[in-house]
Amino acid sequence: MDPDELAGAERRVWAALPAGTRAALAGLPAADLRTLLLTVARDRAAAVRPADVLRRWREDRLVRPSEVDPRVLARLETRLWELLPADVAGVELSPVVPLGSCSAVAPVSQNRIVTTMRGAEVVSDPTNALAVEAAARRQRQPRTGEVHLAAVHRVLRAQDFGPGAAAHFRLFTLVSSARDTGSGRTEARLLVRHLAWWRAVLAELARSAAPGLHVTVLDDAVLGERLADTVRPALAADGIPLRDEPERRRGRGYYRGCALRLTLDDGAWEVGDGGLTDWTARLTGDAKERCLVSCLATERLVTGAPG
Repeated sequence: MDPDELAGAERRVWAALPAGTRAALAGLPAADLRTLLLTVARDRAAAVRPADVLRRWREDRLVRPSEVDPRVLARLETRLWELLPADVAGVELSPVVPLGSCSAVAPVSQNRIVTTMRGAEVVSDPTNALAVEAAARRQRQPRTGEVHLAAVHRVLRAQDFGPGAAAHFRLFTLVSSARDTGSGRTEARLLVRHLAWWRAVLAELARSAAPGLHVTVLDDAVLGERLADTVRPALAADGIPLRDEPERRRGRGYYRGCALRLTLDDGAWEVGDGGLTDWTARLTGDAKERCLVSCLATERLVTGAPG
């Protein structure tokens, strides 16, 4: 449903309810609202027949199983864990995160996220969840400390990606957070770390699929200098090329300073994304925190590039 259709549906529903309903619901204490919604859900579930469950299983894209062989996927993800540096902490995320975990720090509509009745939302992006965990760990560290986290998680997104696209898929995610040391040095160090690891992953697991790494500097002259004098020299060894992508538009306003892409088939098939964000800075209230996130869609790596 596009934004105009959604806005029209919202107006229609609220207009059909007694005056003051929206304000009354919005003003309820969280526990009372949860009780109300649970009561409604229980009443609706009581009317569901087994045949209804089977029909929804066949027709609802949010609940249909993935078509990828889980044995192949497990072997791939096991190898990703084995390739991680020893100082990257693995995190097994909960299926849900606090309500607003994405929209509170990034320009993401809550309408794209599956919200629960208990003040939580289903994980739609593990980079956001890991950023919250990174912020919590950074608050327990000295300022000179840093955090590097990894997680693999099946995410669920409410928006319709089009014919043949799944509503849920697995992402292998890295998140790093450290304090700014000036002149883009921290950002450059984190970029080298993530890009070098993703290059090693693609070189081992997808070399025959023409993999590529792409970087876009987003209106940050200092970071552009660090890309030239620090990041590129560190990745200069023969291997998967690091290509500039100045024409990229997607992600501007979401990422800060720099955005990344991981691709197959000479750039035609995107399998990963990432960039610098201000998420841990906003979560900790410390503007000097720097945060880099990146991820790989493991099911896409399993299926490979189209054609």
